[in-house]
Amino acid sequence: MPKTIFVVDDNDINLSVAKEALKSQYRVLTVPSAARMFDLMEKITPDLILLDIEMPEMNGFEALQLLKENALHSGIPVVFLTSMTDATIEARGFEMGVVDFVAKPFSAPVLLNRIKSHLNIDEIIKERTSKLQRLQNSIIYVLADMVENRDHGTGGHVDRTTAYLKVLTQSALEQGLYTDELGNLDFEILVTSARLHDVGKITISDTILNKPDKLTEEEFEIMKSHTTEGERIIEQIVSRAGEDEAFLSHAKLFAGYHHERWDGRGYPYGLNQDDIPIQGRIMAFADVYDALVSERPYKKAFTHEEATKIIEEGAGTQFDPHLTRIFISVEDDFRKVGQEE
Repeated sequence: MPKTIFVVDDNDINLSVAKEALKSQYRVLTVPSAARMFDLMEKITPDLILLDIEMPEMNGFEALQLLKENALHSGIPVVFLTSMTDATIEARGFEMGVVDFVAKPFSAPVLLNRIKSHLNIDEIIKERTSKLQRLQNSIIYVLADMVENRDHGTGGHVDRTTAYLKVLTQSALEQGLYTDELGNLDFEILVTSARLHDVGKITISDTILNKPDKLTEEEFEIMKSHTTEGERIIEQIVSRAGEDEAFLSHAKLFAGYHHERWDGRGYPYGLNQDDIPIQGRIMAFADVYDALVSERPYKKAFTHEEATKIIEEGAGTQFDPHLTRIFISVEDDFRKVGQEE
């Protein structure tokens, strides 16, 4: 389907010339005023807007300001149409976010090439962003698999805990719980970054990580350090990258806080209740449930019913009581995830 372009100008000749120049390659909608443009945008979202500066009632700058203030429309490329060549006007336009200026009267070839250029740039940016996202996800998966492959007793743990976390988080949002903390987060980035919650285990020796018996107190203290080591590893990545990406911020919180307890008796920081980041409170359910229903060299697997009862009884002590209510409502989905393995 061809891309949609709005041409907004109070001059019928300009509207006609622009439509004639672009209609063979784009879906062109001509609009005689900025007010009419906003009415039309309630039904149609354009891929680019050609916007005249000098219009009665609402000029191009005023319209651009309203566009940029609207989260749904702020990313739409805007090209100003103008007969003015004042440097001050151009500077103001670029400062407000316009992507280009086209002088009137404009020629059809120039207008068409300018439009192609900006729409192609948009496609290139989207493709590069997509490639970076795929690369980022690949790094996360490989790193998480490296950690899991060292821990012989937790095969499939990362996949299962990520699936459990997705179920619990989605249900919490649907039921209106913690929307202030979860509602503004990118759901897919949040879930994917949870795969790094045990990344700190890469620093734990094989002797401790794969010990077939119960750990000694000294060994357990070393094992507990995988939380702070996970934070340290992710901080190093942030430092080298020079930028704290959202997925790294989430990953650090998952790594550092998934063993905290609601009553403050967890580790490594002994935080309690809402002082524990939401990432840690949610991951606690996924991590503990999977540990309970999985067989380990030092223990047999609990049944789903037994694991569910243990978590329910831990509401208000080990687990966030509000999230426990959500867990109980989706416990059968947890069972299904485990059965898929």
